[in-house]
Amino acid sequence: MPTNVVPIHGRRKADTTENPIKVLQGLVADDMNLVNELILDRMQSPVALIPELAGHLISSGGKRLRPMLTLASAQMIGYEGKRHIGLATAVEFIHTATLLHDDVVDESNMRRGKKTANLIWGNQPTVLVGDFLFSRAFELMVESDSLRVLKILSNTSAVITEGEVLQLTTANDLSTPEDKYLEVITAKTAVLFAAACEVAGVVSDQGREVEEALDSYGKYLGIAFQLVDDALDYSAVQATLGKEIGDDFREGKVTLPVILAFRRGSDEEKAFWKRTVERRRQEDGDLEKAIRLLGQHDTLNGTIDRARHYGAMAKDALAIFKDHPAKTALLDIVDFCIDRAY
Repeated sequence: MPTNVVPIHGRRKADTTENPIKVLQGLVADDMNLVNELILDRMQSPVALIPELAGHLISSGGKRLRPMLTLASAQMIGYEGKRHIGLATAVEFIHTATLLHDDVVDESNMRRGKKTANLIWGNQPTVLVGDFLFSRAFELMVESDSLRVLKILSNTSAVITEGEVLQLTTANDLSTPEDKYLEVITAKTAVLFAAACEVAGVVSDQGREVEEALDSYGKYLGIAFQLVDDALDYSAVQATLGKEIGDDFREGKVTLPVILAFRRGSDEEKAFWKRTVERRRQEDGDLEKAIRLLGQHDTLNGTIDRARHYGAMAKDALAIFKDHPAKTALLDIVDFCIDRAY
């Protein structure tokens, strides 16, 4: 194992079952084919650069987890209509638009192992194509013929933006408390997970208890997902996956592993974090030192422990639903999202 990365010591059981993401993909395959067709149809434009740029990210190998949550939720509760297809597509467009905008804000160069759209085409086209996808998402929301769906997804879009702005205000600020960090990741990540699940309940017309349970499941899953992502940015697993580690450190993002390390560190260590994260004065070897400090204070495992907590809450939210293959898949996806850390 490389010496400059930190292993995360989990309590994962032996892997004797099929990959949960593949199980989920198999369950929703027919509906997902319809979603993919609709994605391709609605990203078209007579302006050739729009489908070219959008397609660069949409076809780059993402798992489509968020739209699959919409499809699996609808399947679990027995919805037999077709409105969930358009809503799953809207969810994916919202997600893709936010990624395009994020890469511009973060000045990112790589996404899913490929050059980012902003690096290839520049910031202005990338932002505008993100706006185009948001507009397409709103068209699909309107076509659902549900004011509740429109309210949920439009509010979600606003909250995601608020979360990104809030993250900018906490960037490079090591005094950020843990609850403020949780507020950021709830807004920028978890609300879309929650909405992806909840809208399936809305179009099924099964009542607020179902909608609220799906919303809770998605929200807690999304928080767990982002906690693990933030741990992976410094971990050996990220390195073995062939992905670059330390992007958050280089950008001065204050994530939970750093918050915990700063809180637990000596005065000398606090001075190091202030220089590298708050003042962004980074030198050769600083990332390696940051990773050593995270390991010394066990902050990656502390972050994963919190992810397990929210994962358990996500599973509890599904308790009201009767046994169903889709319910089993949704429960297993929680473990899959957390087990990525090992």
